[in-house]
Amino acid sequence: MVGDAAPEFDGGGFPRSARYHPDWVAATVSGGANSLWLTEWLTADMDLRPGLRVLDLGSGRGASSVFLHREFGVQVWSVDLWFGVDERARRIRDAGAAEAVFPLHADARSLPFAEGFFDAVISIDSFVYYGTDDLYLNYLARFVRPDGLIGIAGAGLVREVEDVPEQLRGWWEPSLACLHSAAWWRRHWTRSGLVRVDLADTMPDGWRRWLDWQQIVAPDNRAEIAALTADAGRTLGYVRAIARRTGMPDEPIESVPTEYAAHPLLRGTDPPPLSAQD
Repeated sequence: MVGDAAPEFDGGGFPRSARYHPDWVAATVSGGANSLWLTEWLTADMDLRPGLRVLDLGSGRGASSVFLHREFGVQVWSVDLWFGVDERARRIRDAGAAEAVFPLHADARSLPFAEGFFDAVISIDSFVYYGTDDLYLNYLARFVRPDGLIGIAGAGLVREVEDVPEQLRGWWEPSLACLHSAAWWRRHWTRSGLVRVDLADTMPDGWRRWLDWQQIVAPDNRAEIAALTADAGRTLGYVRAIARRTGMPDEPIESVPTEYAAHPLLRGTDPPPLSAQD
């Protein structure tokens, strides 16, 4: 089926992605978006050069990590929580990228890296699951060198909505509240004081790309296909944001030192006996 859909799969606008075999790309499906299309769109406006250290955060089954290394010559730490590291490692090895793409199993909120280790952090269609937290950027920015890049791309909104539009109600579920517009991401990051947002925008006709991908890899996903078709880009689309670290993150609080001193519990009572203080 993938072969039959190849003309749509290799659609114009993503010349780098079009070089990859449709069967290889389809075998790396880990979510509702074509990770190569989104990675190509995001990195078109990021200065990635050979030898840079890049964190691919929420890398799924590793397609974006292989793409980043092959296209830009960067070293990639491919981190994901949901998808197994062994399959990802085999895919990376078979792509001839094992010397520069390193798969890890880790939570985005508990990363095993040194401060300032990365030149860039990239997150493809996963940042909405953890990055909407007001405190998360302060945590993540610690791992990026000063003036280093942070870039995200994925499903989002063309504009913020107060109520779920009628045409989306048959598909919408509470967890989709994590979707936001490019303008929202610009405000969210700017107010942190940690980064300078260089770009935040919406992919032209991104909803069509989203729909194309669903029709290729999940044709039985009727609710989502119907919602995208009915919405026709009024609400849903792909968004990206690119920023540079300019501020100094707060030091993480791992423990608060305290010392216990016994005091009377109630007014007019004696202090606790010494045995109670031991």
